[in-house]
Amino acid sequence: MESLPDVPRVVQLPDGTYTYTADHRPAAPPYGGPQVVHQHVHQAPPDRTVQRVALGTGVGAGAVAAGVYFGPLLVGVLTAMAANLALLALIAAACAWGVVTVVRSVGGEDGKRAADTVRRARRRR
Repeated sequence: MESLPDVPRVVQLPDGTYTYTADHRPAAPPYGGPQVVHQHVHQAPPDRTVQRVALGTGVGAGAVAAGVYFGPLLVGVLTAMAANLALLALIAAACAWGVVTVVRSVGGEDGKRAADTVRRARRRR
């Protein structure tokens, strides 16, 4: 039984707080000089500022988890929508250019007179 370590005892101090007895404190590890720590950092940790602010204001963990999950999802959806709108705008511009080109090439004397009339009307203003 003597090979077992002594169990530290808890005593109550005169001020009412509890502490371990002084004779059972663990010994400090021997100092062997400075230690070299090899740390391999492959990726920066994610920025959790928004989550910390949200938790600090009393928002629950479920709301923070939803923000973590739906935040990137929302960015992806908005990016896809923007790409679709850009493609539609490109198609509309190409169609308008085609219509203008066809009307100019097909239009005969009537088209030229109409363009001259419009040009003169703009000069008068």
